[in-house]
Amino acid sequence: MTAHPPPTPPFRDPQLPFAKRIDDLLSRLTPQEKVSFLHQFAPAVERLGIAAFRTGQEALHGVAWMGPATVFPQAVGLAATWDPDLVRRVGEAVSREVRAMRARDERVGLNVWSPTVNLLRHPLWGRNEEGYSEDPKLTSAIATAYTRGLRGDHPTYWRTAPVLKHWLAHNNETGRDVTSSSVRPRVLHEYDLRAFRDTVRAGAVAGVMPAYNLVNGRPNHVSPYLREHLRTWTDDDLLVCSDAGAPSNLVDSEHYFDTHEEATAAALVAGVDSFTDHGTDGTTITARVTGALERGLLTEADVDAAVRRQLSVRFRLGEFDPRHDPHADTGAFDTPAHRALAQEAAERAIVLLRNDGVLPLAADARIAVVGLLADECKLDWYSGTLIHRSTPLEGLYERFGAERVTFAEGVDRVLLRTSAGTFLKVPDAPEATAGARGAEGALDPALLAGRTDLPPLTADADGTELALVEWGEGLLTLRAPDGRYLSVAEDGRLRASADQPGGWIVQETFRLEPHGNGHLLLHVGTGRHVRVAADGVRVAGAGGETAEADPEVFELVLVQRGEDAVARAAAAADVVVVVAGNDPHINGRETEDRTTLRLPAHQERLLTAARTANRRTVLALVSAYPYAFEPGQLSAALWTAHGGQAAGTALARVLAGDVSPAGRLPQTWYADDGDLPDLLDYDVIGARQTYLYFEGAPLFPFGHGLSYASFSYADLSLRVEDGAVHVAFTVANAGATAADEVAQLYGRAVDPSVVRPRRELLGHRRVRLAPGERTRLFLEVPLSAFAFWDVAHGRWRLESGPYDLLVGASSEDVRLRGTVTLDGEPPSPREVLGAGLAAVDFDEQSGCEIVDVTRTSGDAMTPAAGGTGELVYRACDFGPGTTGVTVTVAGRGTVELSSPGGGARAVLTLGTPTAGPHDYVGLEAAFVADGVRDLRIGLRGPLRLAHVGFRG
Repeated sequence: MTAHPPPTPPFRDPQLPFAKRIDDLLSRLTPQEKVSFLHQFAPAVERLGIAAFRTGQEALHGVAWMGPATVFPQAVGLAATWDPDLVRRVGEAVSREVRAMRARDERVGLNVWSPTVNLLRHPLWGRNEEGYSEDPKLTSAIATAYTRGLRGDHPTYWRTAPVLKHWLAHNNETGRDVTSSSVRPRVLHEYDLRAFRDTVRAGAVAGVMPAYNLVNGRPNHVSPYLREHLRTWTDDDLLVCSDAGAPSNLVDSEHYFDTHEEATAAALVAGVDSFTDHGTDGTTITARVTGALERGLLTEADVDAAVRRQLSVRFRLGEFDPRHDPHADTGAFDTPAHRALAQEAAERAIVLLRNDGVLPLAADARIAVVGLLADECKLDWYSGTLIHRSTPLEGLYERFGAERVTFAEGVDRVLLRTSAGTFLKVPDAPEATAGARGAEGALDPALLAGRTDLPPLTADADGTELALVEWGEGLLTLRAPDGRYLSVAEDGRLRASADQPGGWIVQETFRLEPHGNGHLLLHVGTGRHVRVAADGVRVAGAGGETAEADPEVFELVLVQRGEDAVARAAAAADVVVVVAGNDPHINGRETEDRTTLRLPAHQERLLTAARTANRRTVLALVSAYPYAFEPGQLSAALWTAHGGQAAGTALARVLAGDVSPAGRLPQTWYADDGDLPDLLDYDVIGARQTYLYFEGAPLFPFGHGLSYASFSYADLSLRVEDGAVHVAFTVANAGATAADEVAQLYGRAVDPSVVRPRRELLGHRRVRLAPGERTRLFLEVPLSAFAFWDVAHGRWRLESGPYDLLVGASSEDVRLRGTVTLDGEPPSPREVLGAGLAAVDFDEQSGCEIVDVTRTSGDAMTPAAGGTGELVYRACDFGPGTTGVTVTVAGRGTVELSSPGGGARAVLTLGTPTAGPHDYVGLEAAFVADGVRDLRIGLRGPLRLAHVGFRG
C-alpha cells in the first residue's frame, strides 16, 4: 500500500484567512502550551513544528544590542529633520538589517520595540533622546513614517512588527515605577493619547508597550485605556508587550496588588499579552498565570485572547508561510545605500540656531576644533555597535585638510597622589585591544560583564597622567593615555579597560569628595571609595574586605588645565569650533533625569576660554536634549543629536557649506531652569508647558532653524470646504544657494471659551529649492484638528468662531497669516441634575491630583499630599433648583461646595476613615441652587472624591 502524507493542517494553509488559521492553531495547543506563550520567550512546540518566538528587538535608530549594525542619528535627531520620507527610508533600512541579522543569528527578533512616541513634554527627562517631539502631530508624523518603513509595504506580510513605547504619559525616570502622572481628561485626549492614536490609525503598528509609571494612580500595565482607547483605533490585533520587570513591579515596588497571581491576572485582563519578566526564564510567569487560573482570577478565554494577538503578529511576519514570505530574502546589511542614508540623515538633522555670517566657513580658514566631544562619536543605550565611525575632528580633517585644523580636547590632565607619596599608575597592557563593549551582541546588555583580563591599577613613584572630565553635578571620568577609561569590574579592582563609559550601571564614573587636605575618590557604580592595596587599586569591600575598609586620601595634582589648551588653539585660528554636549550614558539617560538645562561647568569653562581667545567662536552642540546658554556671545551655534556613524562627516559638510542646514527644533529650548514646571507636573495646560501653552520667551522656539539661504512666503489662500480647511501658499528661495526650507502651518482659536494652545502645528512640508526657485504648497487640515475635548459633555467639540492660520519658518517666525470662521457647536452648560458630575471633569484645579476609583476603572480627585485643594466646574445647569447633594468619597476629610453669587454652600465631612482607598461611601447634605452657575469644590485631608450628585 502507498502511504499518504498527513493532510496539511489549516493553520499551515496560506490560502485561508489568518483568523481561521489562528482559530485552528489555538484549538491544537494545550492549555499549558498556551500559557507558556505568554512569556516574552515563548518556547517551541515541536509536536506542531512551531518554532520558539520572542518579543522585543530594540531598533530605535538602528538594530541595537546585537552587535555591529548601521547606526543612524538618535530618534530626537531623526525628528529634527522634519522629514517623514527620510525617516520612512531609515525605518526600511533598519528593518532590512533586522532581517539580514536574523538570517545569521536567531537571537535577533522580528518584533521590534520601536519607536518611542512619548511626547517630549519636559526637556530634563532622561530619555529625551528616545522621543521625537513635544508636539503630538509632529511625533505621530515621524512615528508613522518610521513604522511604515519597519513594516514594509506588502499588503499581507510584514518585514518587522513595530511596537510603540511607552504607554502612557511617561516623562520621568525619577521614581519611574512608583510615581503617578496626573493627567486630566483634556490633556489625556488632546495631548498624550494623540500621538499613539494617530500612529496606530495609520496602520503600520503591531502593538504597544505600557510604561513603568502609573497614570492617575493606576499602573499602566493594568490601564483601562488599553481597552477603552487603544483597541478601538484599529481592527488589527495589537500585541501589548510589558516592559521589562514591570509585571513584578505591580506587587514588589508599587504594592498595587497583594499577590503576583492577582497582578498577573489583572494585567492580562486589562490587555497585556506578553510578559517581559525574569529574563529568558518563563517559569515564574507561567506559574503565576497557572495559579491565577486555579484561583478563578482568569479564564481560558482570557489566555486565548492574549495568545491570539501574539499569533496574529507571528502570522503577519510570515513565520508560518516561509515559502510565501516576500521579505524572507530582502535582508540588507551595511550596504553602501545604508551608509549613504546614515550620512543623509545626519546632515538633515543638523539645526543652525544662530549665525552672524561666520558660517559657512571659508575654504582657506584656519580652524581650531576644541571641546570634549570634538573627537567623539558617542553611542547611547539603544545603539548598535559602530561599524563605521566619524567624529567632528575627523570630518573637518577630511573636508579642510589636517594642515588647516588644530585640535584641543580640553580635558584636565591630572595625577592622583596617594598619602604615601606615590601616584596611581596604569600598568602597560599591550593586549588591551579587545572590541567595543557589546560587539558580540547580547539579548540583555545590562548583563555584560566588565573586563578582568587586564592588570589592575597600582601606585608607584612616577604614576600615570590621566585625562579628567567633569560631566556635571560632580560626576567625572578618568582616562588613561591610550584612551581607555578607568572602570571597576565584578572583582572590585580598578582597571583602564573601557572604550567608553556605558552599561546599565555605568562603572566608569567617579566623584572627588573633599576630605581633610585631599579628596576621597568615590566610585559611583558601586557606591564605594577607592583604596590602594598591596595587590592593586580596588574599591573598598572588594577581595573579602569590609566595605568600611580605609579609603585612600588623594591629592589631585593638576598638570594642565583644559581651558589653557583650548585658549592656545583658539588664539592661533581664524575661527574656533567648540564641540560640546553630553555623554549619553552620564547625567541624563534611562533611569536618570537631568537636574538643569545648563552646560556642565567644565564645558562652560572651555567655551569661555575659546570666546575670550577668539571672538569668531562657533558652538556645535552634540546632545540628546536641549541646553540653556548665552547665544549672543557666539558667532554661530548649531545643534545636532548624537548623529550616529556619519555624525562627524555630516557636521563638517554643514560647517563648510556643502550642505545648507535645514533641521528644525522638535521641542522648545528654554532660556532658564526657572521656565520649567516640576518634572512630575503632567498638566501641560494648567502649567503652561510646551510651545502650545508656554507664555514666556524661549531661548529658541519650537520649529526654529536657520539656513544659508533666505526664503520668502507669499500668496496665502484659505478655503473651507468638504470638512477641511484648504491652505495654499508660495515659498521662494531668495538666496544664492540651493537649500531646504521647512514651511510650517499653525492654527489658533481667536476667542476660545476655554484655554486653548497659543498656536498648534497643523501641518508642514520640507521642500528643496534652487536659487530663485519657487513652489506652491498645499495643505489640507480636517476640521477635527480644530476641536477640543469638552469635559462638560465628555466628547470632542468644534467651537464656532474665528481661527487664525499662521504660516512661517517656526512657531514664532510667522510670515503669513489669515483667518477663517468655522461653524461648530456653541457652548452649552453642564446638566448636573441627572448624571451629576464626575469629579475628574473639572475646568480648573489647584492643589489636587488624580487618583484611581478602583483598580480597574474610574478617576477620582484628591488633595496633593493630603493637604487642601480646589476644583472649579464652569456653567453648571442646576435647572429649576436642587435641594441636596451627594458626594461619593473614600478616605477621610472634608468636601465643601459653593456656588459664587448664589449663596449655595454645603460642607460634608467623612470623619471615620473608610476601610481602604477604593472603599467609597456616599455623604448627603442640603444644597440649594438653581439656574446656570459655576461650582467650586474644596477638598481637605486625605480624601478621594469620585462623584457629585444633585437631587431636586
